[in-house]
Amino acid sequence: MEITLMLGWIGLYAPLALGAIGSTLGCQRAGMAACGAMLEVESGYGRFAGVAAMPSSQTIYGIVVTWMAFPATLTVGNSPGIFALGVLSGLALMFSALAQGSACAASINAFKSKPEVFGISLAPAAMIEGFAVFAFVFALMLAGRLPK
Repeated sequence: MEITLMLGWIGLYAPLALGAIGSTLGCQRAGMAACGAMLEVESGYGRFAGVAAMPSSQTIYGIVVTWMAFPATLTVGNSPGIFALGVLSGLALMFSALAQGSACAASINAFKSKPEVFGISLAPAAMIEGFAVFAFVFALMLAGRLPK
């Protein structure tokens, strides 16, 4: 297989793969904080589970980008663009999921000491989600302009 086509295939799968790696590690970070917090508080367990799952959205964004970037035919002409779009959007999704996992873990830790700050403590995680959405939306816009 020609290297250019191989890079195109890598680029097609990169948003999903890298987004899933980031989501896995982000949910792991937040999930560990949730498990630790459950040992220290008497209620609020559902909140912990919900917050720990927040970094999973980057995998969903990666699935959609992968689907939308898939051309009718992968060619030498469209492979470089698909590679660049896929790898860069995938990295953005991966790093935002990792950062969001840390922000969610911090929110969980704040909640166990001071439950009244729960809502506002999620603001950093929500802002990080916004950056993932920016990367997602612009990847979709660019995917529509790739040569077919």
